Amino acid sequence: MSHDSTAAPETTARKLSGRRRREIVAVLLFSGGPIFESSIPLSVFGIDRQDAGVPRYRLLVCAGEEGPLRTTGGLELTAPHGLEAIGRAGTVVVPAWRSITSPPPEALDALRRAHEEGARIVGLCTGAFVLAAAGLLDGRPATTHWMYAPTLAKRYPSVHVDPRELFVDDGDVLTSAGTAAGIDLCLHIVRTDHGNEAAGALARRLVVPPRRAGGQERYLDRSLPEEIGADPLAEVVAWALEHLHEQFDVETLAARAYMSRRTFDRRFRSLTGSAPLQWLITQRVLQAQRLLETSDYSVDEVAGRCGFRSPVALRGHFRRQLGSSPAAYRAAYRARRPQGERALDPVPVTPQAVPVLEAGPVPTQTRRTAAASAIGPSSASVPASDPGKPHSDAYAPGRPPLPGQRSAP
Repeated sequence: MSHDSTAAPETTARKLSGRRRREIVAVLLFSGGPIFESSIPLSVFGIDRQDAGVPRYRLLVCAGEEGPLRTTGGLELTAPHGLEAIGRAGTVVVPAWRSITSPPPEALDALRRAHEEGARIVGLCTGAFVLAAAGLLDGRPATTHWMYAPTLAKRYPSVHVDPRELFVDDGDVLTSAGTAAGIDLCLHIVRTDHGNEAAGALARRLVVPPRRAGGQERYLDRSLPEEIGADPLAEVVAWALEHLHEQFDVETLAARAYMSRRTFDRRFRSLTGSAPLQWLITQRVLQAQRLLETSDYSVDEVAGRCGFRSPVALRGHFRRQLGSSPAAYRAAYRARRPQGERALDPVPVTPQAVPVLEAGPVPTQTRRTAAASAIGPSSASVPASDPGKPHSDAYAPGRPPLPGQRSAP
């Protein structure tokens, strides 16, 4: 599977049943869905822009449940069609869903039937949870909003969740990351159906880039699902966050969990949706980001205080995840700050959710609660002790920069 849709081999379109038409797009709306995500496919597929060279789609707005549909700000929407109209669509879009724990039972059968009849199924943001509940993502790669990706991986272990992507195109089933990433996926659909020129014309009308470079990595805070609080791995995660200034690798974490490396990798991925090495590198980069913003440490000192073997390792991972060098990031950050605001003194930053005790062991429940909290730039610990001795070659260069999407093989 290529990260760049332009390099992906062409895929054969599935045959639609007789009553379905490829140019018809059905958008499935529910009460409680956010209006921004809901409006994206309506704007992309529901407005006639043929004067700008954008081929026209036929839009069907369908209510996924009975009654008025309440959305952001208490607004009420009335959809002109019900679930039965999905039967005419060549593409069905679920732009969002109000709950990540309770799927809409009425809509699941309609989605399964649409897929069986050859329709392309699209889930934007939390719409991926509806597709997963319908079984349409089993054994497939998918993404969703980075904040919900660990929960998607936890609730649906057969789904290969990749929280780094802006969207994932697996041929007949497509998913996007949160909010604005829905625009990226809808543009990709137009590009797939009608070519780069049509997608570029639409992007100009929407005043957005036709393709966004990068993925969700620059936005991640690697929050973990609440369920991890009752899992033994929570203690290992808490320990890792408290010792990011030391040089340790995934083998060290596996040993602390009394697991083989293979078992640890599998358990960690099932809980977080991320490989442990990628998670660990991301935590170190986020800690470096925090230090660059709040201290006057040199880049070399930041690298040491974040557990990297060298400034070169920090620069490589920092650029891959955030798209710039540490020095350029610090300069840009300081240029945006109000005049007269001074940098904070280079003192340790202790996360609120991971208490640091002066003596004695950390109680088990405290460690688990800490690991279940949000993990991000503002919650990464930055102890002032010197970095530990290197243990291994754990921090090999990561994967190449992402252009923001995956495409069908």
